[in-house]
Amino acid sequence: MTDAVTVRVVVADDQRAVRDGLAMLVGLCDGIEVVGTAPDGAAAVAMVDELAPDVVLMDLRMPELDGVQATRQITGRSAARVVVLTTYADDESVFPALRAGAAGYLTKDASAEEIEAAIRAVHRGQTWLDPVVQARLVSALGDGVPDESARLLPGSLTPREVEVLTLIGEGLSNREIGERLVLGQATVKTHVNRIFAKTGVQSRAQAVRYAISNGLAGSS
Repeated sequence: MTDAVTVRVVVADDQRAVRDGLAMLVGLCDGIEVVGTAPDGAAAVAMVDELAPDVVLMDLRMPELDGVQATRQITGRSAARVVVLTTYADDESVFPALRAGAAGYLTKDASAEEIEAAIRAVHRGQTWLDPVVQARLVSALGDGVPDESARLLPGSLTPREVEVLTLIGEGLSNREIGERLVLGQATVKTHVNRIFAKTGVQSRAQAVRYAISNGLAGSS
């Protein structure tokens, strides 16, 4: 059974053969459409601005703008979800990508089925991590890694979602949040919906309490 709504995807990779191969592979999935391919991070950001895809498959090591910086820009100014697809699964690659807002992380030995599953999962607002990446996170937490890049945000929120939640905690409306962060109302609403889904809150009042309990807003 496939998702009823067509998922629109942009593929970003600096190697043309890989980029074209991924586009062909993903394009064969029912209910998923590749709307564009980008040879670097800067092109990916521009393509997201132009085409407003649902999901971006993002390589990390690219010229002009690397995948981490591109991910940060995309998640900070659009509703697109990013799945990192890269050769690397070391701490220096994984943690910066997740903190930049990536909702998924796969290595390039992932199967076609895994890539499709990741795309569908992040489109539903979920997180999808390669087992190797999950193991790295568990190990890092178990070792008490002090590096700031290894700290997980509350509720697996992206940095932009934390900003929105903080402003909710301060009592701002969606309109006021949009004005403060220079975001459209539809984008703010998407962020709010994802915050509710990730944190399990069911009302704005509960979101305020969640923000306060996680140190994102004052209790006064």
